[in-house]
Amino acid sequence: MKAMLSHEPGGPDTLQWSDLPDPEPKPGEVVIQVRAAGVNFPDTLIIRDLYQMKPPRPFAPGGEIAGDVIAVGEGVEALNVGDRVLALTAHGGFATQIAIPAKTAVKIPDAMPYEDAACFIFTYGTSHHALKDRAELKEGETLLILGAAGGVGAAAIELGKASGARVIAAVSSEEKAQFCRELGADHTIVYPRDLDRDTQKALSSEIKKIAGGDGVDVVYDAVGGDYAEPAIRALAWKGRFLVVGFPAGIPKIPLNLTLLKGAQIVGVFWGASVFREPKGHAENMAELFQMYAQGKIKPRISATLPMERAADALVLMQERKAMGKIVLTAP
Repeated sequence: MKAMLSHEPGGPDTLQWSDLPDPEPKPGEVVIQVRAAGVNFPDTLIIRDLYQMKPPRPFAPGGEIAGDVIAVGEGVEALNVGDRVLALTAHGGFATQIAIPAKTAVKIPDAMPYEDAACFIFTYGTSHHALKDRAELKEGETLLILGAAGGVGAAAIELGKASGARVIAAVSSEEKAQFCRELGADHTIVYPRDLDRDTQKALSSEIKKIAGGDGVDVVYDAVGGDYAEPAIRALAWKGRFLVVGFPAGIPKIPLNLTLLKGAQIVGVFWGASVFREPKGHAENMAELFQMYAQGKIKPRISATLPMERAADALVLMQERKAMGKIVLTAP
């Protein structure tokens, strides 16, 4: 087998396409022949030792895969050789084969391509958990999405519309705004790359103007940095601010704003919820597969690259040039 290995902390250029022995399944494990792997922002952090998880080196990044079961370990009954599955792997997914606990693999519908499956669980799982479980988004509410053209943001647009919400997509370019409108966003906002106090106030005013009334009911913040405060200032009474990610940095929020608005700042740690609340995760996955079958959601893949070009994919991700998802295909 081959894998894109991180031997030392650093950027995408430090990764090496390397040979490794084929894995053997331990009891309770299956070996997957990886057909496709999704690329996500945490992949850019884990290779720099900036993610909360720091696996021992050498390791391959890649937390989301789809492929075929090619070997089954002792005690595994729910899966068989030949089953088509997707799985969260935390790391190790940028490889041609991987051994994983059988309980982490999910069978995929026959009609779902591997590329869609490899780009499905992380973004839709995160956004469905965020909007359904954490924000309790209701029909008729107004949802603002920061970083709406990225993987989780694009998923949030589709899921927000499926919930009957009015969706405002905030992005950094007109090209990304057009992409969001094609996904179904009702309104778009193009914000500047850098914000000072004046542009923060202008952004907040623009959000309020589009939202009308008191402001937006829910903010889905996949950006962080200086964009968070103006979004919180645009919240309506009893609004909910979802903390999803920080590619622009970890913000410092004046907590008096939450008092004045009766608002909530709500953390979204989907990865932890999968393990802490397995029943709820299973219910959410069943709902997502149903929405996929109904055509309400479908991963928007903006780039497909061979796995040996994983470094190029990570550069696109860390420079925030990706719209929707990037997928790697295994040889």
